[in-house]
Amino acid sequence: MIRARLITVLFIFALVFTACAVPDNESEQGTATSFVEETAVDEPNVTDLSPVEIVQESTPEEPTPAESAATETPTAAPTPEPTRVVNVTALPNPAGYTFSTVVDGLNRPVGFEVAGDGSGRFFILEQAGRIRVVQDGGLLPDPFLDIVDRVGSSGSEQGLLGLAFHPSYPETGSFFVNYTDKNGDTHISRFQVTSDANLADPNSETELLFVDQPFPNHNGGGLVFGPDNYLYASLGDGGSGGDPAGNAQSLNTHLGKILRIDVDGGDPYGIPPDNPFVNGEGMPEIWYYGLRNSWRFSFDRATNDVYIADVGQNRWEEINFVPSGSGGGLNFGWDYFEGTHQFEGTPPSGVDLIQPVAEYDHSQGCSVTGGFVYRGQALPEWQGVYIYGDYCTGFVWGMLPSGGGSFQSELLFQTGANISAFGEDEQGELYLVEHTGEVLRLVQE
Repeated sequence: MIRARLITVLFIFALVFTACAVPDNESEQGTATSFVEETAVDEPNVTDLSPVEIVQESTPEEPTPAESAATETPTAAPTPEPTRVVNVTALPNPAGYTFSTVVDGLNRPVGFEVAGDGSGRFFILEQAGRIRVVQDGGLLPDPFLDIVDRVGSSGSEQGLLGLAFHPSYPETGSFFVNYTDKNGDTHISRFQVTSDANLADPNSETELLFVDQPFPNHNGGGLVFGPDNYLYASLGDGGSGGDPAGNAQSLNTHLGKILRIDVDGGDPYGIPPDNPFVNGEGMPEIWYYGLRNSWRFSFDRATNDVYIADVGQNRWEEINFVPSGSGGGLNFGWDYFEGTHQFEGTPPSGVDLIQPVAEYDHSQGCSVTGGFVYRGQALPEWQGVYIYGDYCTGFVWGMLPSGGGSFQSELLFQTGANISAFGEDEQGELYLVEHTGEVLRLVQE
Protein backbone atom coordinates (compact mmCIF):
# COMPACT_ATOMS: atom_id res chain seq x y z
CA MET A 1 0.00 0.00 0.00
CA ILE A 2 1.00 3.57 -0.60
CA ARG A 3 0.12 5.61 2.45
CA ALA A 4 -0.78 9.27 2.67
CA ARG A 5 1.59 11.65 4.39
CA LEU A 6 0.67 15.16 5.42
CA ILE A 7 2.42 17.85 3.43
CA THR A 8 3.30 19.86 6.52
CA VAL A 9 6.04 17.36 7.43
CA LEU A 10 9.49 18.35 6.22
CA PHE A 11 11.09 15.60 4.18
CA ILE A 12 14.03 14.78 1.98
CA PHE A 13 13.58 12.59 -1.02
CA ALA A 14 15.68 11.26 -3.82
CA LEU A 15 14.46 10.29 -7.25
CA VAL A 16 15.92 7.09 -8.58
CA PHE A 17 15.29 6.30 -12.23
CA THR A 18 16.03 2.98 -13.83
CA ALA A 19 16.95 4.62 -17.12
CA CYS A 20 18.57 7.76 -18.43
CA ALA A 21 16.51 10.94 -18.42
CA VAL A 22 16.18 12.96 -21.59
CA PRO A 23 16.86 16.67 -21.02
CA ASP A 24 13.98 18.46 -22.69
CA ASN A 25 15.97 21.55 -23.55
CA GLU A 26 18.25 19.71 -25.96
CA SER A 27 17.87 20.70 -29.58
CA GLU A 28 17.92 17.06 -30.68
CA GLN A 29 16.68 13.99 -28.83
CA GLY A 30 18.38 10.62 -28.79
CA THR A 31 16.93 7.28 -27.80
CA ALA A 32 15.63 7.17 -24.24
CA THR A 33 14.40 4.36 -22.03
CA SER A 34 12.42 6.18 -19.35
CA PHE A 35 8.74 6.81 -19.99
CA VAL A 36 8.42 10.58 -19.90
CA GLU A 37 10.64 13.56 -20.40
CA GLU A 38 12.46 14.17 -17.14
CA THR A 39 14.30 17.32 -16.20
CA ALA A 40 16.17 18.16 -13.04
CA VAL A 41 14.04 18.12 -9.90
CA ASP A 42 15.31 20.39 -7.17
CA GLU A 43 15.21 19.23 -3.57
CA PRO A 44 11.94 20.64 -2.18
CA ASN A 45 11.49 22.49 1.07
CA VAL A 46 8.44 23.33 3.15
CA THR A 47 7.77 26.48 1.14
CA ASP A 48 7.89 24.52 -2.11
CA LEU A 49 5.20 22.17 -0.81
CA SER A 50 2.63 24.80 0.09
CA PRO A 51 -0.67 24.68 -1.80
CA VAL A 52 -0.32 25.66 -5.43
CA GLU A 53 -1.12 29.29 -6.07
CA ILE A 54 -1.25 31.03 -9.43
CA VAL A 55 0.77 34.23 -9.30
CA GLN A 56 0.59 36.41 -12.40
CA GLU A 57 4.01 37.81 -13.27
CA SER A 58 4.96 40.28 -15.96
CA THR A 59 8.24 38.38 -16.40
CA PRO A 60 9.60 35.16 -14.88
CA GLU A 61 12.19 35.25 -12.16
CA GLU A 62 14.89 34.44 -14.73
CA PRO A 63 13.76 35.99 -18.02
CA THR A 64 15.02 34.71 -21.32
CA PRO A 65 16.22 37.25 -23.92
CA ALA A 66 12.89 36.95 -25.67
CA GLU A 67 11.09 37.67 -22.43
CA SER A 68 13.22 40.71 -21.72
CA ALA A 69 12.40 42.12 -25.14
CA ALA A 70 8.67 41.52 -24.86
CA THR A 71 6.57 44.64 -24.60
CA GLU A 72 3.09 43.16 -24.41
CA THR A 73 1.51 40.53 -22.20
CA PRO A 74 -1.81 39.15 -23.43
CA THR A 75 -4.83 39.09 -21.18
CA ALA A 76 -5.94 35.58 -20.31
CA ALA A 77 -9.41 34.68 -21.50
CA PRO A 78 -11.76 34.58 -18.50
CA THR A 79 -12.40 31.15 -17.05
CA PRO A 80 -15.97 30.84 -15.74
CA GLU A 81 -16.62 28.86 -12.58
CA PRO A 82 -17.44 25.20 -13.29
CA THR A 83 -20.95 23.84 -13.13
CA ARG A 84 -21.68 22.93 -9.54
CA VAL A 85 -23.14 19.61 -8.52
CA VAL A 86 -22.74 17.88 -5.16
CA ASN A 87 -19.10 18.85 -4.72
CA VAL A 88 -17.47 18.96 -1.32
CA THR A 89 -16.40 22.43 -0.23
CA ALA A 90 -12.99 21.53 1.19
CA LEU A 91 -10.28 19.10 0.23
CA PRO A 92 -10.31 15.98 2.44
CA ASN A 93 -7.63 15.20 4.99
CA PRO A 94 -5.51 12.58 3.21
CA ALA A 95 -4.37 10.93 6.44
CA GLY A 96 -7.26 8.47 6.41
CA TYR A 97 -6.77 7.30 2.83
CA THR A 98 -4.32 5.24 0.83
CA PHE A 99 -3.71 3.85 -2.64
CA SER A 100 -4.14 0.08 -2.40
CA THR A 101 -2.77 -2.35 -4.99
CA VAL A 102 -5.43 -3.92 -7.21
CA VAL A 103 -3.19 -5.76 -9.64
CA ASP A 104 0.53 -6.03 -10.36
CA GLY A 105 2.77 -7.89 -12.78
CA LEU A 106 2.16 -5.51 -15.68
CA ASN A 107 4.83 -4.45 -18.17
CA ARG A 108 5.19 -0.65 -18.37
CA PRO A 109 1.47 0.17 -18.00
CA VAL A 110 0.45 3.60 -19.29
CA GLY A 111 -3.34 3.62 -19.32
CA PHE A 112 -6.52 2.38 -17.63
CA GLU A 113 -9.91 2.17 -19.36
CA VAL A 114 -13.28 0.47 -19.04
CA ALA A 115 -15.55 -0.66 -21.86
CA GLY A 116 -18.80 0.70 -20.45
CA ASP A 117 -20.46 -2.68 -20.96
CA GLY A 118 -21.24 -3.42 -17.33
CA SER A 119 -18.68 -6.23 -17.18
CA GLY A 120 -16.58 -4.59 -14.48
CA ARG A 121 -13.41 -5.36 -16.44
CA PHE A 122 -10.40 -3.04 -16.54
CA PHE A 123 -8.32 -2.68 -19.69
CA ILE A 124 -4.69 -1.75 -19.04
CA LEU A 125 -2.41 -0.44 -21.78
CA GLU A 126 1.13 -1.74 -21.83
CA GLN A 127 3.48 0.61 -23.61
CA ALA A 128 5.06 -2.08 -25.80
CA GLY A 129 1.75 -2.65 -27.61
CA ARG A 130 -0.57 -4.85 -25.56
CA ILE A 131 -3.91 -4.29 -23.85
CA ARG A 132 -4.37 -6.49 -20.78
CA VAL A 133 -7.65 -7.40 -19.07
CA VAL A 134 -8.27 -7.36 -15.34
CA GLN A 135 -11.37 -9.42 -14.56
CA ASP A 136 -12.74 -10.33 -11.14
CA GLY A 137 -9.61 -8.90 -9.54
CA GLY A 138 -7.16 -10.95 -11.57
CA LEU A 139 -4.95 -10.24 -14.57
CA LEU A 140 -5.88 -12.54 -17.46
CA PRO A 141 -2.89 -14.34 -18.99
CA ASP A 142 -3.72 -13.52 -22.61
CA PRO A 143 -3.88 -9.92 -23.87
CA PHE A 144 -7.07 -8.40 -25.22
CA LEU A 145 -5.03 -6.91 -28.08
CA ASP A 146 -1.43 -7.53 -29.09
CA ILE A 147 0.02 -5.21 -31.74
CA VAL A 148 3.63 -5.30 -30.61
CA ASP A 149 4.52 -6.16 -34.21
CA ARG A 150 3.61 -2.65 -35.37
CA VAL A 151 4.17 -0.49 -32.27
CA GLY A 152 7.47 1.28 -31.73
CA SER A 153 8.23 1.89 -28.07
CA SER A 154 12.00 2.32 -27.96
CA GLY A 155 11.70 6.06 -27.28
CA SER A 156 10.74 7.11 -23.77
CA GLU A 157 7.43 8.64 -24.85
CA GLN A 158 6.57 6.27 -27.69
CA GLY A 159 4.40 3.16 -27.73
CA LEU A 160 0.77 2.23 -27.30
CA LEU A 161 -0.41 5.44 -25.64
CA GLY A 162 -4.20 5.77 -25.75
CA LEU A 163 -7.40 3.69 -25.73
CA ALA A 164 -11.07 4.63 -25.99
CA PHE A 165 -14.07 2.34 -26.35
CA HIS A 166 -16.90 3.39 -28.64
CA PRO A 167 -19.78 4.91 -26.64
CA SER A 168 -21.97 2.09 -28.01
CA TYR A 169 -19.33 -0.59 -27.56
CA PRO A 170 -21.79 -3.34 -26.52
CA GLU A 171 -23.45 -2.92 -29.93
CA THR A 172 -20.51 -1.97 -32.17
CA GLY A 173 -17.66 -3.94 -30.60
CA SER A 174 -15.28 -1.23 -31.79
CA PHE A 175 -12.56 0.59 -29.92
CA PHE A 176 -9.80 3.04 -30.81
CA VAL A 177 -6.11 3.23 -30.02
CA ASN A 178 -3.37 5.84 -30.34
CA TYR A 179 0.12 4.46 -30.94
CA THR A 180 3.47 5.25 -32.51
CA ASP A 181 4.82 2.90 -35.17
CA LYS A 182 8.35 1.57 -35.71
CA ASN A 183 9.27 4.88 -37.41
CA GLY A 184 7.93 6.91 -34.48
CA ASP A 185 4.87 8.26 -36.31
CA THR A 186 1.38 8.45 -34.79
CA HIS A 187 -1.57 6.26 -35.79
CA ILE A 188 -5.12 6.58 -34.49
CA SER A 189 -6.91 3.38 -35.48
CA ARG A 190 -10.12 1.43 -34.97
CA PHE A 191 -10.16 -2.26 -33.97
CA GLN A 192 -12.94 -4.82 -33.43
CA VAL A 193 -13.56 -7.35 -30.70
CA THR A 194 -14.08 -10.99 -31.69
CA SER A 195 -16.82 -13.36 -30.50
CA ASP A 196 -14.64 -13.81 -27.42
CA ALA A 197 -15.28 -10.74 -25.25
CA ASN A 198 -11.71 -10.86 -23.95
CA LEU A 199 -10.04 -11.03 -27.36
CA ALA A 200 -9.83 -8.38 -30.09
CA ASP A 201 -8.81 -9.02 -33.69
CA PRO A 202 -5.37 -7.50 -34.39
CA ASN A 203 -6.07 -7.80 -38.14
CA SER A 204 -9.18 -5.62 -37.93
CA GLU A 205 -7.24 -2.35 -37.87
CA THR A 206 -8.72 0.58 -39.78
CA GLU A 207 -6.53 3.67 -39.71
CA LEU A 208 -8.31 6.97 -39.08
CA LEU A 209 -5.38 9.35 -38.75
CA PHE A 210 -1.68 9.24 -39.50
CA VAL A 211 0.56 12.02 -38.17
CA ASP A 212 4.23 12.33 -39.05
CA GLN A 213 6.31 12.90 -35.91
CA PRO A 214 9.54 14.88 -36.41
CA PHE A 215 11.08 13.85 -33.05
CA PRO A 216 10.62 10.87 -30.70
CA ASN A 217 9.15 12.88 -27.83
CA HIS A 218 5.94 14.88 -27.26
CA ASN A 219 3.60 12.40 -28.92
CA GLY A 220 0.61 13.18 -26.72
CA GLY A 221 -1.46 10.02 -26.71
CA GLY A 222 -4.77 10.75 -24.97
CA LEU A 223 -8.00 9.37 -26.50
CA VAL A 224 -11.35 10.23 -24.92
CA PHE A 225 -14.95 10.12 -26.11
CA GLY A 226 -16.69 13.28 -24.99
CA PRO A 227 -20.27 13.63 -23.79
CA ASP A 228 -21.13 14.57 -27.40
CA ASN A 229 -19.93 11.10 -28.53
CA TYR A 230 -17.12 12.64 -30.58
CA LEU A 231 -13.59 11.30 -30.24
CA TYR A 232 -11.00 13.70 -28.77
CA ALA A 233 -7.30 12.97 -29.34
CA SER A 234 -4.28 14.78 -27.92
CA LEU A 235 -1.07 15.26 -29.89
CA GLY A 236 2.11 16.87 -28.59
CA ASP A 237 3.97 19.65 -30.39
CA GLY A 238 6.28 17.26 -32.24
CA GLY A 239 9.12 17.26 -29.78
CA SER A 240 12.70 18.35 -29.44
CA GLY A 241 12.65 21.31 -27.03
CA GLY A 242 10.91 24.68 -27.19
CA ASP A 243 8.69 23.74 -30.16
CA PRO A 244 11.30 24.73 -32.79
CA ALA A 245 8.85 24.51 -35.70
CA GLY A 246 6.13 26.53 -33.95
CA ASN A 247 3.66 23.67 -34.30
CA ALA A 248 1.53 24.41 -31.25
CA GLN A 249 0.48 27.84 -32.57
CA SER A 250 0.12 26.74 -36.20
CA LEU A 251 -3.33 25.81 -37.45
CA ASN A 252 -1.80 23.94 -40.39
CA THR A 253 -0.64 20.91 -38.39
CA HIS A 254 -2.22 18.46 -35.96
CA LEU A 255 0.78 18.76 -33.65
CA GLY A 256 0.31 20.60 -30.35
CA LYS A 257 -3.45 20.12 -30.46
CA ILE A 258 -6.47 18.29 -29.17
CA LEU A 259 -8.44 17.03 -32.15
CA ARG A 260 -12.17 16.27 -32.35
CA ILE A 261 -13.63 13.89 -34.93
CA ASP A 262 -16.86 11.99 -35.59
CA VAL A 263 -15.98 8.30 -35.89
CA ASP A 264 -19.53 7.48 -37.06
CA GLY A 265 -19.88 10.35 -39.52
CA GLY A 266 -17.76 9.29 -42.48
CA ASP A 267 -15.15 6.96 -43.89
CA PRO A 268 -12.89 6.79 -41.99
CA TYR A 269 -14.37 9.68 -39.96
CA GLY A 270 -16.33 12.91 -40.25
CA ILE A 271 -15.78 16.45 -39.04
CA PRO A 272 -18.27 17.75 -36.46
CA PRO A 273 -20.05 20.77 -37.98
CA ASP A 274 -19.25 22.99 -34.99
CA ASN A 275 -15.49 22.40 -35.08
CA PRO A 276 -13.90 25.86 -35.10
CA PHE A 277 -11.91 25.61 -38.34
CA VAL A 278 -14.31 23.78 -40.65
CA ASN A 279 -14.36 26.78 -43.01
CA GLY A 280 -10.71 26.54 -43.91
CA GLU A 281 -8.92 28.82 -41.43
CA GLY A 282 -7.07 25.75 -40.16
CA MET A 283 -7.15 21.97 -40.19
CA PRO A 284 -10.77 20.95 -39.61
CA GLU A 285 -9.97 18.32 -36.97
CA ILE A 286 -8.49 20.90 -34.58
CA TRP A 287 -10.52 21.60 -31.43
CA TYR A 288 -7.93 23.14 -29.06
CA TYR A 289 -4.39 24.37 -29.79
CA GLY A 290 -1.37 25.95 -28.12
CA LEU A 291 -0.54 22.78 -26.17
CA ARG A 292 2.91 21.38 -25.55
CA ASN A 293 2.26 17.75 -24.63
CA SER A 294 -1.17 17.16 -23.15
CA TRP A 295 -0.46 13.53 -22.28
CA ARG A 296 -3.67 13.08 -20.28
CA PHE A 297 -6.97 14.98 -20.25
CA SER A 298 -10.46 14.09 -19.06
CA PHE A 299 -14.10 15.14 -18.86
CA ASP A 300 -15.89 15.46 -15.53
CA ARG A 301 -18.60 12.83 -15.96
CA ALA A 302 -21.06 14.89 -13.88
CA THR A 303 -20.56 18.37 -15.40
CA ASN A 304 -18.81 17.75 -18.76
CA ASP A 305 -16.07 20.24 -17.80
CA VAL A 306 -12.66 19.48 -19.31
CA TYR A 307 -9.36 19.19 -17.41
CA ILE A 308 -6.13 19.17 -19.43
CA ALA A 309 -2.72 18.43 -17.93
CA ASP A 310 0.01 19.90 -20.14
CA VAL A 311 3.60 18.77 -19.55
CA GLY A 312 5.99 21.71 -19.26
CA GLN A 313 9.46 22.49 -20.56
CA ASN A 314 12.09 22.99 -17.86
CA ARG A 315 10.27 24.85 -15.09
CA TRP A 316 6.46 24.60 -14.93
CA GLU A 317 3.76 21.93 -15.12
CA GLU A 318 0.16 23.03 -15.59
CA ILE A 319 -3.52 22.11 -15.33
CA ASN A 320 -6.00 23.79 -17.66
CA PHE A 321 -9.76 23.96 -17.15
CA VAL A 322 -12.50 24.40 -19.76
CA PRO A 323 -16.09 24.81 -18.54
CA SER A 324 -18.75 22.73 -20.22
CA GLY A 325 -20.24 24.40 -23.29
CA SER A 326 -17.24 26.65 -23.98
CA GLY A 327 -16.81 25.46 -27.57
CA GLY A 328 -13.60 24.91 -29.49
CA GLY A 329 -10.87 27.12 -30.89
CA LEU A 330 -9.27 27.84 -27.52
CA ASN A 331 -5.55 28.66 -27.44
CA PHE A 332 -3.65 27.49 -24.35
CA GLY A 333 -0.62 29.64 -25.01
CA TRP A 334 2.35 27.36 -25.63
CA ASP A 335 5.03 28.32 -26.61
CA TYR A 336 4.41 31.93 -25.66
CA PHE A 337 3.86 30.75 -22.10
CA GLU A 338 4.96 27.86 -19.93
CA GLY A 339 2.36 27.78 -17.19
CA THR A 340 1.57 31.41 -16.41
CA HIS A 341 5.15 32.46 -17.19
CA GLN A 342 6.27 33.97 -20.46
CA PHE A 343 8.47 31.54 -22.35
CA GLU A 344 9.25 32.78 -25.86
CA GLY A 345 8.04 35.63 -28.01
CA THR A 346 4.96 37.80 -27.74
CA PRO A 347 1.52 36.83 -29.03
CA PRO A 348 -0.09 39.06 -31.64
CA SER A 349 -2.24 41.84 -30.25
CA GLY A 350 -5.79 40.75 -29.49
CA VAL A 351 -5.00 37.05 -29.13
CA ASP A 352 -6.82 35.54 -26.15
CA LEU A 353 -4.91 32.84 -24.32
CA ILE A 354 -6.36 30.43 -21.77
CA GLN A 355 -4.08 30.38 -18.76
CA PRO A 356 -3.85 27.42 -16.37
CA VAL A 357 -5.81 27.23 -13.15
CA ALA A 358 -2.99 25.39 -11.34
CA GLU A 359 0.73 24.99 -11.84
CA TYR A 360 3.75 23.70 -9.96
CA ASP A 361 7.46 24.15 -10.48
CA HIS A 362 10.19 21.56 -10.85
CA SER A 363 10.98 21.43 -7.15
CA GLN A 364 7.82 19.29 -6.93
CA GLY A 365 8.10 17.18 -10.06
CA CYS A 366 8.91 17.29 -13.74
CA SER A 367 6.06 15.71 -15.74
CA VAL A 368 2.40 16.20 -14.86
CA THR A 369 -0.05 13.32 -15.27
CA GLY A 370 -3.66 14.39 -15.58
CA GLY A 371 -6.35 12.56 -13.65
CA PHE A 372 -10.08 12.71 -13.04
CA VAL A 373 -12.73 14.43 -10.99
CA TYR A 374 -13.83 11.90 -8.39
CA ARG A 375 -17.46 10.89 -8.96
CA GLY A 376 -17.58 7.56 -7.15
CA GLN A 377 -19.79 6.57 -4.23
CA ALA A 378 -17.34 4.87 -1.87
CA LEU A 379 -15.62 8.12 -0.77
CA PRO A 380 -18.27 10.87 -0.57
CA GLU A 381 -15.80 13.29 1.04
CA TRP A 382 -13.88 13.29 -2.28
CA GLN A 383 -16.89 14.18 -4.41
CA GLY A 384 -15.91 16.79 -7.01
CA VAL A 385 -12.17 16.74 -6.26
CA TYR A 386 -9.95 16.70 -9.35
CA ILE A 387 -6.97 14.43 -8.67
CA TYR A 388 -3.71 14.66 -10.62
CA GLY A 389 -0.07 13.73 -10.09
CA ASP A 390 3.53 13.83 -11.25
CA TYR A 391 5.40 11.00 -12.93
CA CYS A 392 8.81 11.88 -11.53
CA THR A 393 8.06 12.38 -7.82
CA GLY A 394 4.82 10.46 -7.35
CA PHE A 395 3.18 13.48 -5.75
CA VAL A 396 -0.63 13.53 -5.95
CA TRP A 397 -2.63 16.75 -5.69
CA GLY A 398 -6.30 17.47 -5.19
CA MET A 399 -8.01 20.50 -6.70
CA LEU A 400 -11.39 22.13 -6.09
CA PRO A 401 -13.10 25.24 -7.46
CA SER A 402 -12.95 28.04 -4.91
CA GLY A 403 -15.27 30.56 -6.55
CA GLY A 404 -14.91 33.28 -9.14
CA GLY A 405 -13.20 30.96 -11.60
CA SER A 406 -10.34 30.23 -9.18
CA PHE A 407 -9.23 26.87 -7.83
CA GLN A 408 -7.48 25.64 -4.70
CA SER A 409 -4.89 22.91 -5.22
CA GLU A 410 -3.02 21.07 -2.46
CA LEU A 411 -0.47 18.29 -2.31
CA LEU A 412 -2.20 15.33 -0.67
CA PHE A 413 -0.03 12.24 -1.16
CA GLN A 414 3.64 11.45 -1.63
CA THR A 415 3.40 8.04 -3.26
CA GLY A 416 6.90 7.57 -4.62
CA ALA A 417 5.30 6.04 -7.71
CA ASN A 418 6.08 6.76 -11.35
CA ILE A 419 2.51 7.81 -12.14
CA SER A 420 1.90 7.19 -15.83
CA ALA A 421 -1.90 7.50 -15.73
CA PHE A 422 -5.04 7.64 -13.65
CA GLY A 423 -8.29 5.86 -14.39
CA GLU A 424 -11.89 5.62 -13.26
CA ASP A 425 -14.08 2.54 -13.28
CA GLU A 426 -17.73 2.36 -14.30
CA GLN A 427 -18.79 3.52 -10.82
CA GLY A 428 -16.41 6.49 -10.85
CA GLU A 429 -13.88 5.08 -8.37
CA LEU A 430 -10.33 6.36 -8.90
CA TYR A 431 -7.24 4.35 -9.85
CA LEU A 432 -3.55 5.17 -10.20
CA VAL A 433 -1.30 3.46 -12.76
CA GLU A 434 2.30 2.92 -11.66
CA HIS A 435 4.67 2.61 -14.61
CA THR A 436 6.73 -0.14 -12.98
CA GLY A 437 3.77 -2.52 -13.09
CA GLU A 438 0.96 -1.83 -10.61
CA VAL A 439 -2.58 -0.47 -10.63
CA LEU A 440 -3.80 0.95 -7.31
CA ARG A 441 -7.16 2.23 -6.08
CA LEU A 442 -7.87 5.18 -3.79
CA VAL A 443 -9.51 3.73 -0.68
CA GLN A 444 -10.22 4.58 2.94
CA GLU A 445 -7.83 3.01 5.45
